Amino acid sequence: MNINLSDKMEQFQTSIFNELSNYKKQKRQEGSDIIDLSIGSPDQPPPEYVMEELARNVMDPIQYGYALTGTEGLHHAISQYYASGFGVQLAEDKEIVVTMGSQDGLVHLPMVVTNPGDIILVPDPGYTAYATGIALAGASPYSMPLKEENGFLPDLDQIPSDVREKAKLMILNFPGNPVPSLATAEFFTKVVQFAKKYNIVVLHDFAYSELYYGEKPSSFLATEGAKEVGVEFNSFSKSFNMAGCRVGYVVGNSVIVDGLNRLKSNLDYGVFTPIQKAAVSAITHTSNFSENLRAIYQERRDVLVNGLREAGWDVDSPKASMFIWAKVPKPYTSTAFAYKLIDETGIVVTPGNAFGKTGEGYVRIALVQDKEILSKAVGKLKESNLFK
Repeated sequence: MNINLSDKMEQFQTSIFNELSNYKKQKRQEGSDIIDLSIGSPDQPPPEYVMEELARNVMDPIQYGYALTGTEGLHHAISQYYASGFGVQLAEDKEIVVTMGSQDGLVHLPMVVTNPGDIILVPDPGYTAYATGIALAGASPYSMPLKEENGFLPDLDQIPSDVREKAKLMILNFPGNPVPSLATAEFFTKVVQFAKKYNIVVLHDFAYSELYYGEKPSSFLATEGAKEVGVEFNSFSKSFNMAGCRVGYVVGNSVIVDGLNRLKSNLDYGVFTPIQKAAVSAITHTSNFSENLRAIYQERRDVLVNGLREAGWDVDSPKASMFIWAKVPKPYTSTAFAYKLIDETGIVVTPGNAFGKTGEGYVRIALVQDKEILSKAVGKLKESNLFK
């Protein structure tokens, strides 16, 4: 029997991440000392009180039924978190939906607000899940280049008039992945005005809201009129080191939230209740843990940025997120330099073009190893001939 996959599967090819993973395994088998800075997966544990809350509830035999939706307790905690942290008031019963990590919502929301053939405005470079969601919806992406000369903000004025008229969704991400840029209040205000004028839904990915080094990032929903046009995604993965728990949420416009909730009611049976209870503990007692976590990432950032500069690699120091977005030296392409870096130093980073064509000429470096290992990586780079 011949098994033929659907035509849609043509849009889901083996990614550079798989290729890098295979090459890492090969180099390790050859005896290379590999330092992996390619995947944005937190290496620290959640707060101890979160693990204790999870362990306590896992031992409760009545917690093993279907959760179906977000619990009232988690909805309330999210509402309080947004009110106290960002000055955003949320209706707990209408403007919050709990998801299995933010990626669950990211790949499904385009199906809620667009039809096949509709245009979705997407950052380039951008998180790879955005492309997945667009493909599943059968929509057409229109890239908004993130360029250094614009502060890595999309230039809305450069979007052609015919595209503006056909676009149904705009995806934004600040602090960003892979580009760790921050949005300004003026930019968010312009986005709201643009969205209202052209009837475009806004999806703001706020997964790195707690990872900043200085000025606190603003929630998109804190912008006047934002709830009229869009929603914001957030997650417990990066802010509380709960990546494997798969719990996140979407807040904002009640019509969009209800639509996503209805779709999810046909796809899954909710996040495991003990995980939701652990999430309540995390988001309710965020202050000290978040400050300590930021201090860890800031120290790592400074060790790596200063070390790379000493080695001859002039990189920018990010103000937020857990990534460094670094230009590759000429005449290398992003991919060629990434493989050269592995071969010469054992350091693994992600080529910028894995996130979109505008990412060519850059690599993404994740701050996911402790400072001693990052110092070791700097030493390896200094010993190489890459910047001499």
